[in-house]
Amino acid sequence: MIKDIVVNLGLGEQNPAGNFAISIAEAFGAHLLGVAFAYEPVIPGSVMGGIPPEFLETQRAESEKSARSAIARFEQAAKRAGISFETRVLSASVSGASDLLGRIGRRFDIVVLGQPTRDKPMPEEVIDEGVLFECGRPVIFVPFIQKAGLKLDRVMLCWDGGRTATRAIADSMPFLEKAKQVEVVVVGSKPPKSDEISGADIGQHLARHGLKVDVKRITSPDIDVPSTILSYAADSSTDLIVMGGYGHSRLREFVLGGATRGLLESMTVPVLMSH
Repeated sequence: MIKDIVVNLGLGEQNPAGNFAISIAEAFGAHLLGVAFAYEPVIPGSVMGGIPPEFLETQRAESEKSARSAIARFEQAAKRAGISFETRVLSASVSGASDLLGRIGRRFDIVVLGQPTRDKPMPEEVIDEGVLFECGRPVIFVPFIQKAGLKLDRVMLCWDGGRTATRAIADSMPFLEKAKQVEVVVVGSKPPKSDEISGADIGQHLARHGLKVDVKRITSPDIDVPSTILSYAADSSTDLIVMGGYGHSRLREFVLGGATRGLLESMTVPVLMSH
């Protein structure tokens, strides 16, 4: 059951992630923490010492003001919804915010993050892969075009039999239990053999939990997994996608895999990921 949620609030006028997190809190009767970052000024290494202190203070003040404004908008929306909530303004560098939010997220049931806008990305709205890898909790990524709150008429589970997909399905159970329809989707490069029904076992497992489950195999010759998944999600009116968050370590730094990054960059519906 979901009883504790944390959301990273965008500093722009629109706040899809904050509003979506509020709708999750409403659905589960959960407590919600809204976090806004007052980012430290970014100083290029080549100009260290050459920037007037007054300029840096102005930048800090503007960042603090933006964070406070985001908190105020979130508080108004949360009060209208009648949920239990609290807010916090945190100071951090753009790179340090990822680690800090990841550590905070470990004390919550789920973390909600927003997708950056394509035409005007802002540091506080950037999808930070570090949070997914560091928090040890499921993360819901909310598209910047998202208008509606949580809807669970149809949930798609992306299944490949791997560890991260297994973890994501287990973490999504509170949502699946509220879903009207659950569909296990397997993407392959060629049609299955006549005696092969990929995903049937996990479908049976979920059915034993009382869920109404369908299993669907999609053939994608070029294995453009993100496009295949998103295209099918649009055609089937999917409300939430659940999938494992894939990545690899590079000099102690996790980097998203191509399929994971591609889906998050182009997603049109909320995506729950676990690593």
